[in-house]
Amino acid sequence: MKLIIVLVVVVLLVFWCISIYNNLVKLRNNRENAFANIDVQLKQRHDLVPQLVATVKGYADHEKEVFMRVTEARSAAMGATTIDDKINAENALTSALAGFKVSLEAYPELKANENFLQLQNELSDIENKLAAVRRFFNSATRELNNAVEVFPSNIFANMFGFKKEPMFEIPQEDRVEFDKAPEVKF
Repeated sequence: MKLIIVLVVVVLLVFWCISIYNNLVKLRNNRENAFANIDVQLKQRHDLVPQLVATVKGYADHEKEVFMRVTEARSAAMGATTIDDKINAENALTSALAGFKVSLEAYPELKANENFLQLQNELSDIENKLAAVRRFFNSATRELNNAVEVFPSNIFANMFGFKKEPMFEIPQEDRVEFDKAPEVKF
């Protein structure tokens, strides 16, 4: 009778351990899937940026530095291979695009151009979709990080090489700019 009880307890412990491990794997895969969704939006963004830059170049030929920053940031983003590298490169591209948008304010005739308006609307749509998939990615990352850090799953996480993963956040140097209230001009 004692042997049966011990065997049942051991079997339950084994299933419990398997359950924790499987949950960690699911959370890691969910995070990777969330980043794959970001990749889809980033691909669209990367395809749209050269069209937008080419359209604007015709109006603002002397803004070469802004165009170079956007083009270089886009190239770096497309060349990034790991999730961490992509997060850093995309943050740089987001920053470059913000500078690009500010420089566009100086060209009222450009704002009336139909091609530019269509491209700007597409970019805005992609940026909104990116924000949504980034939120999902950060949520998936938070769930994985919680499982990696909470007892008892942290024991298994350490044993099997699961680690706390970075969120997709605004870089600290850009946070000051994003925390400012928007300037409204009439």
